[in-house]
Amino acid sequence: MMLVLPVAFLVLCFGGVILKGTFGAEVVNVGAIFTLNTINGEVSKIAMKAAEDDVNSDPTILGGGRKLSITIHDSNFSGFLSIIGALQFMETDTVAIIGPQSAIMAHVLSHLANELNVPLLSFTALDPTLSPLQYPYFVQTAPNDQFEMSAIAEMVSYFGWAEIIAVYADEDQSRNGIMVLSDKLAERRCRITYKAVLPPGTRSTRDHVQSELVKIRIMESRVIIVHAHAQTGTTVFDIAKSLGMMEKGYVWIATTWLSTVLDSKSPLKPKLANSIQGVITLRPHIPDSQKKRDFVSRWPKLSNDSIGLNPYGLYAYDTVWILANALKLFFSSGGNISFSNDTRLRRLGGGSLNLEALSTFNGGPQFLKYILHTNMTGLTGPIAFDLVDRSPYRPSYDIINVVKKGYREIGYWSNYSGLSVVPPETLYGNPPNRSSSNQHLYSVVWPGGTREKPRGWVFANNGKKLRIGVPNRASYRAIVSRVNGSEVAKGYSIDVFLAAIKYLPYAVPYEFIPFGDGQHNPNYDALVGKIATGEFDVVVGDIAIVTNRTKLVDFTQPYTDSGLVVVAPVRKMKSSALSFMQPFTPLMWTVTGILLLVVGVVVWILEHRINDEFRGPPKKQFVTMLWFSFSTMFLVHRENTISTLGRLVLIIWLFVVQIIISSYIASLTSILTVEQLLSPINGIDSLITSNGYIGYQVGSFAGNYMVEELSISKSRLVPLNSQKEYASALEKGHVSAIVDERSYVDIFLSQHCHFSIRGLEFSKSSWGFVSISIYSQAFIFKDVGKTIAILIWKVLYILVVHAFPRGSPLAIDMSTAILTLSENGKLQKIHDKWLSRKGLCSSRDTEYNDPDQLHLGSFLVLFLICGIACLLVLAIYFCTMFHSFKRHQHQEDSELPARRSSSSLQRFLSFADGKIDESKSKSKRKRTDSIAEGYDVEFDYKSSRHEKP
Repeated sequence: MMLVLPVAFLVLCFGGVILKGTFGAEVVNVGAIFTLNTINGEVSKIAMKAAEDDVNSDPTILGGGRKLSITIHDSNFSGFLSIIGALQFMETDTVAIIGPQSAIMAHVLSHLANELNVPLLSFTALDPTLSPLQYPYFVQTAPNDQFEMSAIAEMVSYFGWAEIIAVYADEDQSRNGIMVLSDKLAERRCRITYKAVLPPGTRSTRDHVQSELVKIRIMESRVIIVHAHAQTGTTVFDIAKSLGMMEKGYVWIATTWLSTVLDSKSPLKPKLANSIQGVITLRPHIPDSQKKRDFVSRWPKLSNDSIGLNPYGLYAYDTVWILANALKLFFSSGGNISFSNDTRLRRLGGGSLNLEALSTFNGGPQFLKYILHTNMTGLTGPIAFDLVDRSPYRPSYDIINVVKKGYREIGYWSNYSGLSVVPPETLYGNPPNRSSSNQHLYSVVWPGGTREKPRGWVFANNGKKLRIGVPNRASYRAIVSRVNGSEVAKGYSIDVFLAAIKYLPYAVPYEFIPFGDGQHNPNYDALVGKIATGEFDVVVGDIAIVTNRTKLVDFTQPYTDSGLVVVAPVRKMKSSALSFMQPFTPLMWTVTGILLLVVGVVVWILEHRINDEFRGPPKKQFVTMLWFSFSTMFLVHRENTISTLGRLVLIIWLFVVQIIISSYIASLTSILTVEQLLSPINGIDSLITSNGYIGYQVGSFAGNYMVEELSISKSRLVPLNSQKEYASALEKGHVSAIVDERSYVDIFLSQHCHFSIRGLEFSKSSWGFVSISIYSQAFIFKDVGKTIAILIWKVLYILVVHAFPRGSPLAIDMSTAILTLSENGKLQKIHDKWLSRKGLCSSRDTEYNDPDQLHLGSFLVLFLICGIACLLVLAIYFCTMFHSFKRHQHQEDSELPARRSSSSLQRFLSFADGKIDESKSKSKRKRTDSIAEGYDVEFDYKSSRHEKP
């Protein structure tokens, strides 16, 4: 409200006092605010008047002899005049206003409508930021620009473009529409690289347009979106044509303003028609219907052939009918049109300022409710509003390609199914399918008359050569190096780069620029910094992907990988008299011996009462038990087992023994026949726990990694510059080991056989597309904005890749080229040429042969199975024996009462040590087998008493 009071003051002071008009009770006043000297303004005026006549021709619509009166106010491109018109309507008891035509006035007048309860309905002010929460009385009767921008973003993604340029007018609707487009593109990993902002409306001159297009012409992106009014848009294409920007390689997409020109101004003037060849534009989709066909046939008479009908004319017609149907419900529910003065305005009045003339529509809230609950079929198809965001029912667009003979439809976009080549209404009966495989458009005739899809970008600055920085290394020059006395570069990374660009579908101009003095390895952070400052466009070399660098550059598909490894001096392990003990650790020997004795004791317990070979004097039984235990290790035991439980234990134990013996023999064979290398450093873990110094390559990320990720003290790290320094430091004991990338280590070890890789390649888990940290040797390009990299990790995994400016489309093409090299085998040939071992040492000489012994953990499950089996068998045995003893005790007490005085323990031990009578055992074999040993038999106590233990 406060926004319009100053304007009202000016109007009333300088334009005179606005007097409230008087109308008969039978007239319902509706206002309309348009710039009539525009395509949409002219078409809308004709359509609204036709709708007014149609409504008034049917007395059942408004009833009671009421007539609809639409008064159109011409704002003439002026926001000030738009406000004047709105104030005039508000003082003449207007129940609704159709318009305004522009979004900027919609923002202003919506405050007035909110205070006076007068609904505003617009089909041209389609700013997506006109929220119903902020402007409850503002209703958009056509799809707002949010849906149009979604359609454009999906087209950009469909054709595979990553970057676009936006040309738009600096006013609310265009600006906010481009803001929504930017968000929609970001959802599809695309972006706007440049925004060319033009003055709004008639203030935009040819000089303004030409100045922006000259800038765009030397930029990288060739996909250009034009979101402006018709007058500005046609000027853009006219100048673009004169600048040679409507030729092959360019992509132009215009919003709905161009389709209104095509529909309403055909046939186009030859100059305009020639300047928009190959352009893609959108048009609100209107389903075919009899109502639509009838109105189209009436249009030449209604317009006197002065202008063609476009979709916004149909929306204008339907908007009037939306009001008419809402008024019908309003009147049928007992509503009446009444207005009251706002007491706040009366208090502000004074002198000749007649603010109380602005009256509030008392039935406004109820009328708005009926508008929002509209459910009808109009010329534009089914009409209904989403009650949450008030968007129209299933918004959709035709996608049009301008060609020489006019235009052709290449498909459709709908909020329901995305891109398709069939009308959206035919898909509403099917489940929505927005998958990429279900998105289709017909072929397009692009600018220049070609049907080949444009790449969408070119090298900036009209083909200026890419400045490729090459690290001038002092060591490992097989990776990348500068040829002495020239600007020529060579090496593994260089050959991969040169091979990859041959697979690109376009030429890449480039030049190599060395970085570093060749005496020391260059600082790679400084090298990356050169990209950020624009000194280099590309860097080819061994660049690590670390967090701070991924903020500046993107990386392509990797073309080789390795990991960090530890290199240490080694000595050959000599055989000794105790070599036969080496296959097992001391703990393994101890546990195996204990289990041997346990199994012997268990078998003796199970066999003692029924097997004569396990009976006799204590000394004999002890020797038998020991002999049986150790003889099973070599499968030479002579004692037979009779009991079922004893046999079960023995089978399990022999299985374990067989595996232990086989493993022992294999390990001992390896120890005695394969040359072993010994070093106090067995890998990264032992290196961390030691106190020795650790060497690393100058310029490598390995130093920071060990400090930050492995928590190794920086004082323990020793930077080394060359392979010669590596060898010297290791031989003289200046460092205990060296940590470096596997690719470099392989080159180093090919000339130094008395060093070896200790342990396995290591890295640290991190976030990203893989579960381990990543390092990369890379080609790097300066930051241009969008993350395309396949690799974005916290720190390290050793990969060699190309890297490009963030968002550079060249990154995608280079990744594809690298994959092609990998698939056809050329990548491996380049690797073998530069990095295969051709020195004095083979990989077998320097690979680490681990002399680790067999540990208890390797056999823990087997030992547990055997131990648990012994415990279960003993439990079954003693339960059965206790049961038999109880029966025997009861029987003995009844036959020999004198025995009751003996202690139970003594009697049980005597029972357990006694031998089962063989004859009775045989007679009851069935019963004994069923209860797990046959111990539930009659005990020959007398014989056992006289038998010598």
